[in-house]
Amino acid sequence: MRATWLIFRREMGQYLTSPMAYLIGAAFLLLTGITFNSDLLASISVKPLDPAAVPSLLASILILFSPLLTMRLLAEEEREGTMELLLTAPVTDSSIVIGKFLSAWAFYTILLLLTLIYQVIAISISFPDISHMLGSYLGIWIYGGATLAIGTLFSATTENQILAAFLSLTTLFILYYGDNISQLISDVRVADVLFNLTLRGHFMASFAIGVLRAEDLVYYAGIIAIALFVAIQVVSSRRWR
Repeated sequence: MRATWLIFRREMGQYLTSPMAYLIGAAFLLLTGITFNSDLLASISVKPLDPAAVPSLLASILILFSPLLTMRLLAEEEREGTMELLLTAPVTDSSIVIGKFLSAWAFYTILLLLTLIYQVIAISISFPDISHMLGSYLGIWIYGGATLAIGTLFSATTENQILAAFLSLTTLFILYYGDNISQLISDVRVADVLFNLTLRGHFMASFAIGVLRAEDLVYYAGIIAIALFVAIQVVSSRRWR
């Protein structure tokens, strides 16, 4: 646990001093701010305010933001030759991977918490469904953890940050839009299964409408566990090279 904390603290320091991380954060807040403002204006005369407007946007743009946040985590260590130092240090492979992953998730959590200012504004103007809002934020938080875990996995597989970002972006794109294949299938049951295998299938049909389901939490937690397990095995394999 101490080793994981040391890795986590080291990585958080890099996030908080990285110009790239601040640019990503600025773009993140800009897009969510535009979305909230548009929804707020529409609520004046067109429709009620949507408590899940920001989380629903994040469900799609995390396909891009997560690879950007994770591409350097392990790939940079390999490129700069510092991975060998980490592997010879008194830390386990799991501590390295989990510590780095948790730092990315923590940075994402900070950005997500900053968007709560939009909800404070919404509450001061109207009376949105608080449980709907909190449920959607819980969903997009663990959803983000799943996408970041996939990014961490691909960062472990290569020393090229751009390649790591591309591989995770491609995987997330498939996991998000994979249910579009169901449009070619006439069997409703098969189409429903495909939809429930996608990232958005476990968000839009539950968290986005204020419904909490254990199966959705298990789905995202399962992705995190599997991606980190594979990443740990990849890092462990480097000890034998």
